[in-house]
Amino acid sequence: MPGPPRPTEETPPLAILLILAGMVFITVNDSLIKALGGDYPLHQMVFVRSAIGIVFSLVILQFEGGFRELRTATPGLHLMRGLFVVISNMLYFAALAVMPLADAVATFFVAPLIITLLSVVVLGEKVGVHRITAIIVGFAGVLVMTRPGMAGEDAPQRWTLLLPVLAATAYAAMQVMTRKLGVYSKASALAVYIQGVFLVVSIGFYLVAGDGRFAEGVEAESLVFLFRAWVWPTPGDWPLFILLGCMSGAIGYLLSAAYKMGNAATISSFEYTALPLAIASGWLVFGEVPDLWVLAGTVLIAGAGIHVFMRERQRRSPVAPRRPLRRG
Repeated sequence: MPGPPRPTEETPPLAILLILAGMVFITVNDSLIKALGGDYPLHQMVFVRSAIGIVFSLVILQFEGGFRELRTATPGLHLMRGLFVVISNMLYFAALAVMPLADAVATFFVAPLIITLLSVVVLGEKVGVHRITAIIVGFAGVLVMTRPGMAGEDAPQRWTLLLPVLAATAYAAMQVMTRKLGVYSKASALAVYIQGVFLVVSIGFYLVAGDGRFAEGVEAESLVFLFRAWVWPTPGDWPLFILLGCMSGAIGYLLSAAYKMGNAATISSFEYTALPLAIASGWLVFGEVPDLWVLAGTVLIAGAGIHVFMRERQRRSPVAPRRPLRRG
């Protein structure tokens, strides 16, 4: 019998496992943000999760070379990457405040398509017909899922629907930069840089809007979520904040490591696994029951991801023909 697929420099199986674990932690993180969003401002949650997350990342850094790994010849690029992820998170979490969890995640999943396009333009990566087809099918699944929400009395406003789309664009730019910078930086160092930018931005929000004055008289729930006053967490909420911080540290490392060692277009395809996880979380935690459109879209998306995974296994099989294979 043929053995397991051999790891390659482009996308070793470990990179796929890391991105899958990251999607699980992201689902937990999103659920916590949504659960706490009714009582606390977004920038306060960002501060707490980043303060805990940076400690988590610094501990991992010690196992990957220590503080010397933080030295970089491209501080401006790291700052830009951090700002991209801050913008992405702020917009996406604002969407969570007013949209069902599954809908927000589904709309956000234009990101893998954008990552694939940017990986070709910016990184010069080759994307075969099979992978392009799978990503298009997955994107079609996203459209199927969001189509029922485009009309009706309970549909969100159009500007609200744009929030996760804009978040996805910033996220795609960040992950392509991760692939570019990952050649020179450890995954833990990349995570520390991001957590540091989050801390600086959230402290800036506190100094400017921490008293809640910009939320007065505002009706848009997303803006209220962003600008309401800081509130000292209740004893019952502290465990949730601590868990949120742990998720932040784990997510920062897992995603940085996955995109550092894997082909950006391939890795991004596996982010679609967050969709069924979001549907399950929305159903079990928030009572958001998925309809047939959501389930149909999930089948398309999951099928596309499985196709890419099986294609990767076939392409790397030790018993595969020795003649050159088409990238896909």
